[in-house]
Amino acid sequence: MAILLGLFTRFKRQIETTDKQTDDSLKTHYYKGTFNQVFDSVEQIFKEDADCHVTTVSKEHGEIAVDIQKPFPCFLIATIVSVKPMETAVDFTISSEKFAMLGTYPELKKRIVAYYKRISQIHTNIGTGKNY
Repeated sequence: MAILLGLFTRFKRQIETTDKQTDDSLKTHYYKGTFNQVFDSVEQIFKEDADCHVTTVSKEHGEIAVDIQKPFPCFLIATIVSVKPMETAVDFTISSEKFAMLGTYPELKKRIVAYYKRISQIHTNIGTGKNY
């Protein structure tokens, strides 16, 4: 049964990070910093990425919408939320309309993990999920 579930997961075309994810790398990440500091850093990461085109920035809603062109077209929304004065949560939702014979999920996951790693280089990662 687990093999079958893993096979179906591979062909998912959308990933949403949350506190309730079973995969630790896809749980909400919490960073030490103010909302403005983390928001500006995440926005800058996307602006510096040649594969990304920032389409919408809504600081009042804490969201950044990004079109990604490579390795295949996909759409990403980064949600940044202030939890405490010096604690900010970052979540991603990424999806693609592309069908791939080997599945798109691994590539989408790799991109989210890379963004979390990049943010962790700028801000101190406090933990993941609710129980950090």
